[in-house]
Amino acid sequence: MSTWKLALIIWLIAGVTVAGAGVAVVLAVPQLQEQSAVLIPAVAAGGFVLAFIASLIVARQMLPAKA
Repeated sequence: MSTWKLALIIWLIAGVTVAGAGVAVVLAVPQLQEQSAVLIPAVAAGGFVLAFIASLIVARQMLPAKA
């Protein structure tokens, strides 16, 4: 399996998790709720980007190095 395929599988799970956690924080903090229309899409997009970077790192570590 290639690194990109494994990273995509990990990202599908991690992206939703990280984005959902960020959205939950925005909704749980009363000061952030006032700006939720702007913050929710930004936090969700940022969560997906962070999760993609993390999934690439994890996928590289999981697969054996090619000699």
